[in-house]
Amino acid sequence: MSAAVCANAPEVLTRIAEPEVHLAIWEAGRPSGLDWLDTLDLAGISDLSFPCALTDLDREIGEGLAEAGYPEGAERDVLGELMADLARRFGAIMGCDAVKVRLEVIRTDACRKFHADYVPARLITTLAGPGTQWIEADRILEGNPEEIHQMRAGDVGLFKGRLLAPEPAILHRSVPLSAIGGTRLLLVLDPLGVGEGTA
Repeated sequence: MSAAVCANAPEVLTRIAEPEVHLAIWEAGRPSGLDWLDTLDLAGISDLSFPCALTDLDREIGEGLAEAGYPEGAERDVLGELMADLARRFGAIMGCDAVKVRLEVIRTDACRKFHADYVPARLITTLAGPGTQWIEADRILEGNPEEIHQMRAGDVGLFKGRLLAPEPAILHRSVPLSAIGGTRLLLVLDPLGVGEGTA
């Protein structure tokens, strides 16, 4: 049985609570309201990283997007609404009342090695550029590229971290951009107040 489960309904994310599930992927695809991100000049966009109570998500995310340089208007509102919705879903699944929000422009081979994070769980979705790659841990030593899976832009992955799974069955990495060029816009959510800390 695979440690990864996938479905096109958001309810699949709740399966991360099952002991044998180490990755739940909501195959949402990116909404058309975010297609403008493909033509956004990311060179003028700053990274965001901040803790946020679930009750303050709309305000904090809105202010953060403005400060980071995302253009004002309905398009930015769609981005903020998506981020807040995912954070609320994540908070409900993890049983936490606050999350750490990161929205980063990835230009290098950051996190190019397959790994598991030292968090209880981490939600990852790529909003522009190639999606996050993952592999079953017991396949990584075989070195077969056919064993590497890749999420699409807009797909939402909920990865169990080492605080809940000391021996992870699923590892993930950022796409090695040096080989293909381009940039990625990556949203990462970590729970606050769950387990023994976040990284």
